[in-house]
Amino acid sequence: MLRVLAVDDERPALEELLYLLRADPRVRTAEGATDATEALRRIGRALEAGPDGDESVDVVFLDIHMAGLTGLDVARLLAGFARPPQIVFVTAHEGFAVQAFDLKAVDYVLKPVRRERLAEAVRRVGELVAAQREPAGAVRRGGAPAVVPGPGGDQIAVELGGVTRFVPVDDISYVEAQGDYARLHTADGSHLVRIPLSTLEERWASRGFVRIHRSHLVALARIDELRLDAGATTVRVGSAELAVSRRHARQLRDLLMLPRARTSQGRGA
Repeated sequence: MLRVLAVDDERPALEELLYLLRADPRVRTAEGATDATEALRRIGRALEAGPDGDESVDVVFLDIHMAGLTGLDVARLLAGFARPPQIVFVTAHEGFAVQAFDLKAVDYVLKPVRRERLAEAVRRVGELVAAQREPAGAVRRGGAPAVVPGPGGDQIAVELGGVTRFVPVDDISYVEAQGDYARLHTADGSHLVRIPLSTLEERWASRGFVRIHRSHLVALARIDELRLDAGATTVRVGSAELAVSRRHARQLRDLLMLPRARTSQGRGA
Protein backbone atom coordinates (compact mmCIF):
# COMPACT_ATOMS: atom_id res chain seq x y z
CA MET A 1 0.00 0.00 0.00
CA LEU A 2 1.55 3.26 -1.16
CA ARG A 3 1.65 6.58 0.68
CA VAL A 4 1.47 9.30 -1.93
CA LEU A 5 2.10 13.03 -2.07
CA ALA A 6 0.77 14.81 -5.18
CA VAL A 7 2.13 18.28 -6.03
CA ASP A 8 0.52 20.69 -8.51
CA ASP A 9 0.02 24.46 -8.24
CA GLU A 10 -3.24 24.28 -10.23
CA ARG A 11 -5.91 23.29 -7.73
CA PRO A 12 -8.35 21.62 -10.21
CA ALA A 13 -5.55 19.48 -11.65
CA LEU A 14 -4.41 18.53 -8.15
CA GLU A 15 -7.91 17.55 -7.05
CA GLU A 16 -8.41 15.40 -10.16
CA LEU A 17 -5.08 13.65 -9.62
CA LEU A 18 -5.86 13.01 -5.95
CA TYR A 19 -9.30 11.63 -6.89
CA LEU A 20 -7.75 9.13 -9.30
CA LEU A 21 -5.01 8.14 -6.88
CA ARG A 22 -7.40 7.59 -3.97
CA ALA A 23 -9.55 5.38 -6.19
CA ASP A 24 -6.61 3.00 -6.75
CA PRO A 25 -6.69 0.11 -4.22
CA ARG A 26 -2.87 0.06 -4.10
CA VAL A 27 -2.79 3.59 -2.65
CA ARG A 28 -3.05 3.76 1.13
CA THR A 29 -3.07 7.54 1.46
CA ALA A 30 -2.86 10.40 -1.05
CA GLU A 31 -2.26 13.95 0.16
CA GLY A 32 -1.79 17.12 -1.87
CA ALA A 33 0.48 20.16 -1.95
CA THR A 34 0.04 23.25 -4.12
CA ASP A 35 3.66 24.39 -4.30
CA ALA A 36 7.21 23.09 -4.04
CA THR A 37 7.88 24.69 -0.66
CA GLU A 38 4.95 22.96 0.97
CA ALA A 39 5.90 19.70 -0.70
CA LEU A 40 9.49 19.88 0.54
CA ARG A 41 8.28 20.67 4.05
CA ARG A 42 6.05 17.58 4.06
CA ILE A 43 8.76 15.38 2.58
CA GLY A 44 11.23 16.65 5.18
CA ARG A 45 8.88 15.63 7.99
CA ALA A 46 8.39 12.25 6.33
CA LEU A 47 12.13 11.62 6.10
CA GLU A 48 12.60 12.60 9.74
CA ALA A 49 9.82 10.21 10.78
CA GLY A 50 11.41 7.31 8.90
CA PRO A 51 9.82 4.75 6.53
CA ASP A 52 7.40 3.49 9.21
CA GLY A 53 6.31 6.91 10.45
CA ASP A 54 2.76 8.21 10.18
CA GLU A 55 3.83 10.95 7.74
CA SER A 56 5.99 8.70 5.56
CA VAL A 57 5.86 9.26 1.79
CA ASP A 58 6.67 6.48 -0.68
CA VAL A 59 6.23 8.45 -3.90
CA VAL A 60 5.72 12.02 -5.06
CA PHE A 61 3.57 12.66 -8.15
CA LEU A 62 5.10 15.93 -9.25
CA ASP A 63 4.10 18.61 -11.76
CA ILE A 64 7.00 20.28 -13.59
CA HIS A 65 5.88 23.85 -14.29
CA MET A 66 5.05 25.52 -10.99
CA ALA A 67 5.53 28.98 -9.55
CA GLY A 68 8.85 29.27 -7.72
CA LEU A 69 10.75 25.99 -7.70
CA THR A 70 9.89 23.67 -10.58
CA GLY A 71 9.25 19.98 -10.25
CA LEU A 72 12.71 19.30 -11.69
CA ASP A 73 14.22 21.53 -8.96
CA VAL A 74 12.38 19.53 -6.31
CA ALA A 75 13.62 16.25 -7.77
CA ARG A 76 17.22 17.52 -7.77
CA LEU A 77 16.91 18.50 -4.12
CA LEU A 78 15.44 15.12 -3.18
CA ALA A 79 18.29 13.33 -4.96
CA GLY A 80 20.61 14.58 -2.23
CA PHE A 81 18.85 12.56 0.47
CA ALA A 82 19.94 9.04 1.40
CA ARG A 83 16.47 7.47 0.98
CA PRO A 84 14.27 9.90 -0.95
CA PRO A 85 10.74 8.98 -2.06
CA GLN A 86 10.22 7.79 -5.62
CA ILE A 87 9.31 10.41 -8.22
CA VAL A 88 6.64 10.30 -10.93
CA PHE A 89 6.34 13.41 -13.07
CA VAL A 90 2.84 14.44 -14.16
CA THR A 91 3.01 17.21 -16.73
CA ALA A 92 1.45 18.65 -19.87
CA HIS A 93 4.88 19.03 -21.48
CA GLU A 94 6.68 16.26 -23.37
CA GLY A 95 10.02 18.04 -23.66
CA PHE A 96 11.37 17.30 -20.19
CA ALA A 97 11.32 13.49 -20.31
CA VAL A 98 15.09 13.12 -20.76
CA GLN A 99 15.82 15.37 -17.77
CA ALA A 100 13.18 13.56 -15.74
CA PHE A 101 14.73 10.14 -16.30
CA ASP A 102 18.20 11.55 -15.70
CA LEU A 103 16.84 12.36 -12.24
CA LYS A 104 15.78 8.69 -11.89
CA ALA A 105 12.06 9.28 -12.15
CA VAL A 106 10.06 6.06 -12.12
CA ASP A 107 7.60 7.32 -14.73
CA TYR A 108 6.55 10.34 -16.80
CA VAL A 109 2.79 10.78 -17.18
CA LEU A 110 1.33 13.33 -19.59
CA LYS A 111 -1.72 15.46 -18.90
CA PRO A 112 -4.63 15.12 -19.27
CA VAL A 113 -4.10 12.12 -17.02
CA ARG A 114 -5.85 8.93 -18.10
CA ARG A 115 -6.92 6.53 -15.38
CA GLU A 116 -5.26 3.56 -17.13
CA ARG A 117 -1.97 5.40 -17.60
CA LEU A 118 -1.89 6.53 -13.99
CA ALA A 119 -2.63 2.97 -12.86
CA GLU A 120 0.43 1.79 -14.78
CA ALA A 121 2.58 4.39 -13.01
CA VAL A 122 1.20 3.27 -9.62
CA ARG A 123 1.98 -0.34 -10.52
CA ARG A 124 5.58 0.53 -11.38
CA VAL A 125 6.09 2.45 -8.17
CA GLY A 126 4.45 -0.31 -6.12
CA GLU A 127 6.79 -2.95 -7.51
CA LEU A 128 9.85 -0.81 -6.85
CA VAL A 129 8.83 0.15 -3.31
CA ALA A 130 7.97 -3.48 -2.47
CA ALA A 131 11.35 -4.63 -3.76
CA GLN A 132 13.16 -2.00 -1.69
CA ARG A 133 11.30 -3.04 1.46
CA GLU A 134 12.30 -6.67 0.94
CA PRO A 135 15.46 -7.57 2.91
CA ALA A 136 18.57 -8.30 0.87
CA GLY A 137 18.85 -11.97 0.06
CA ALA A 138 15.21 -12.63 0.88
CA VAL A 139 13.60 -15.65 -0.70
CA ARG A 140 10.24 -15.33 -2.41
CA ARG A 141 7.33 -17.71 -2.03
CA GLY A 142 8.07 -21.10 -3.51
CA GLY A 143 11.73 -20.92 -2.46
CA ALA A 144 12.96 -19.20 -5.63
CA PRO A 145 15.49 -16.34 -5.37
CA ALA A 146 14.17 -12.95 -6.45
CA VAL A 147 16.37 -12.95 -9.55
CA VAL A 148 18.25 -15.86 -11.08
CA PRO A 149 19.49 -16.41 -14.64
CA GLY A 150 17.74 -19.13 -16.61
CA PRO A 151 19.42 -22.09 -18.32
CA GLY A 152 22.39 -21.04 -20.41
CA GLY A 153 21.70 -17.38 -19.68
CA ASP A 154 18.87 -17.42 -22.26
CA GLN A 155 16.18 -16.62 -19.73
CA ILE A 156 15.79 -14.49 -16.65
CA ALA A 157 13.55 -15.33 -13.73
CA VAL A 158 10.97 -12.77 -12.64
CA GLU A 159 8.41 -12.91 -9.86
CA LEU A 160 4.79 -12.14 -10.67
CA GLY A 161 2.07 -12.50 -8.07
CA GLY A 162 4.09 -14.96 -5.99
CA VAL A 163 4.88 -17.13 -9.03
CA THR A 164 8.34 -17.30 -10.60
CA ARG A 165 8.32 -17.39 -14.38
CA PHE A 166 11.14 -17.29 -16.91
CA VAL A 167 11.26 -14.53 -19.52
CA PRO A 168 13.35 -15.27 -22.64
CA VAL A 169 16.07 -12.67 -23.10
CA ASP A 170 15.18 -12.51 -26.80
CA ASP A 171 11.74 -11.17 -25.85
CA ILE A 172 13.23 -8.14 -24.06
CA SER A 173 13.28 -4.93 -26.10
CA TYR A 174 15.04 -2.67 -23.63
CA VAL A 175 15.96 -2.42 -19.96
CA GLU A 176 15.43 0.62 -17.74
CA ALA A 177 17.52 1.36 -14.66
CA GLN A 178 15.62 2.07 -11.47
CA GLY A 179 18.21 2.50 -8.74
CA ASP A 180 19.70 -0.88 -7.86
CA TYR A 181 16.93 -2.57 -9.85
CA ALA A 182 16.14 -2.94 -13.52
CA ARG A 183 12.84 -2.97 -15.39
CA LEU A 184 12.67 -5.38 -18.34
CA HIS A 185 10.39 -4.21 -21.14
CA THR A 186 8.78 -6.76 -23.47
CA ALA A 187 5.89 -6.59 -25.92
CA ASP A 188 3.62 -7.97 -23.20
CA GLY A 189 4.54 -5.55 -20.42
CA SER A 190 7.41 -5.01 -17.99
CA HIS A 191 9.04 -6.80 -15.06
CA LEU A 192 11.10 -5.40 -12.19
CA VAL A 193 14.14 -7.45 -11.19
CA ARG A 194 16.67 -7.05 -8.40
CA ILE A 195 19.79 -6.65 -10.49
CA PRO A 196 21.74 -3.52 -11.54
CA LEU A 197 21.72 -2.37 -15.15
CA SER A 198 25.52 -2.59 -15.28
CA THR A 199 25.37 -6.31 -14.51
CA LEU A 200 22.88 -6.96 -17.30
CA GLU A 201 24.98 -4.85 -19.67
CA GLU A 202 27.99 -7.08 -19.06
CA ARG A 203 25.98 -10.31 -19.12
CA TRP A 204 24.01 -9.56 -22.28
CA ALA A 205 26.60 -7.78 -24.44
CA SER A 206 27.07 -10.95 -26.48
CA ARG A 207 23.31 -11.09 -27.09
CA GLY A 208 23.21 -7.72 -28.85
CA PHE A 209 22.32 -5.42 -25.95
CA VAL A 210 24.07 -2.04 -25.90
CA ARG A 211 24.10 0.83 -23.43
CA ILE A 212 22.64 4.00 -24.94
CA HIS A 213 22.27 6.00 -21.73
CA ARG A 214 23.05 5.56 -18.08
CA SER A 215 19.38 4.65 -17.64
CA HIS A 216 18.79 2.39 -20.65
CA LEU A 217 20.11 -0.79 -22.22
CA VAL A 218 18.62 -1.66 -25.63
CA ALA A 219 18.52 -4.74 -27.86
CA LEU A 220 20.01 -3.58 -31.18
CA ALA A 221 17.65 -5.81 -33.16
CA ARG A 222 14.65 -4.09 -31.54
CA ILE A 223 15.57 -0.54 -32.59
CA ASP A 224 13.07 0.66 -35.19
CA GLU A 225 14.39 4.16 -35.73
CA LEU A 226 17.39 6.36 -34.96
CA ARG A 227 16.70 10.09 -34.95
CA LEU A 228 18.98 13.15 -34.68
CA ASP A 229 17.10 16.37 -33.91
CA ALA A 230 18.74 19.65 -32.89
CA GLY A 231 21.81 17.81 -31.63
CA ALA A 232 19.81 15.31 -29.53
CA THR A 233 19.81 11.63 -30.49
CA THR A 234 16.90 9.31 -29.75
CA VAL A 235 15.87 5.81 -30.75
CA ARG A 236 12.39 4.36 -31.14
CA VAL A 237 11.85 0.88 -29.75
CA GLY A 238 8.27 -0.12 -30.45
CA SER A 239 6.15 2.67 -28.99
CA ALA A 240 8.93 3.91 -26.68
CA GLU A 241 11.24 6.80 -27.57
CA LEU A 242 14.52 6.67 -25.64
CA ALA A 243 17.23 9.28 -25.32
CA VAL A 244 20.79 8.44 -26.38
CA SER A 245 23.54 10.18 -24.42
CA ARG A 246 26.32 11.94 -26.33
CA ARG A 247 28.98 9.54 -25.11
CA HIS A 248 27.05 6.58 -26.59
CA ALA A 249 25.63 8.19 -29.75
CA ARG A 250 28.63 7.63 -32.07
CA GLN A 251 29.10 4.00 -31.05
CA LEU A 252 25.39 3.29 -31.49
CA ARG A 253 25.30 4.82 -34.98
CA ASP A 254 28.33 2.75 -35.98
CA LEU A 255 26.76 -0.45 -34.67
CA LEU A 256 23.48 0.20 -36.47
CA MET A 257 25.16 1.08 -39.76
CA LEU A 258 27.66 -1.82 -39.76
CA PRO A 259 25.25 -4.56 -40.94
CA ARG A 260 23.98 -2.30 -43.72
CA ALA A 261 27.53 -1.60 -44.89
CA ARG A 262 28.30 -5.30 -45.03
CA THR A 263 25.10 -5.95 -47.00
CA SER A 264 26.02 -3.27 -49.54
CA GLN A 265 29.51 -4.73 -49.99
CA GLY A 266 28.06 -8.16 -50.52
CA ARG A 267 25.72 -6.93 -53.27
CA GLY A 268 28.53 -5.17 -55.08
CA ALA A 269 30.85 -8.17 -55.03
